Amino acid sequence: MIKYMLSALLFITSTFASAEPVHHCSEDAVIQAKKLLDFHFGPDDRSEIDKHVTVLKPIKNPAGNNKFDVLEVYGHIYKGTYRMHFIYAQMEGQCLLIGQEILEMTNL
Repeated sequence: MIKYMLSALLFITSTFASAEPVHHCSEDAVIQAKKLLDFHFGPDDRSEIDKHVTVLKPIKNPAGNNKFDVLEVYGHIYKGTYRMHFIYAQMEGQCLLIGQEILEMTNL
């Protein structure tokens, strides 16, 4: 019985340990993704934004010694898929959007 309990505990611990970190600006990045797609392509009822947000490696601020957080969100319009990066100042509890980029995922 103890063997099964230890196995279950190990499984639960490893599941949480391997979970991707959640950034406090993840929800804001999803909202900004919809705005960015609308800005580039106009409002389209076929557009969808993935709710999954990936936290990427921070980038250096080119104008200072601090770093910026980078959040990646994917969006889709009809048959097109777009990767968007949202760059936020590293400010605890605040979401100050510093920059954004959008790239269509395509095979040429």
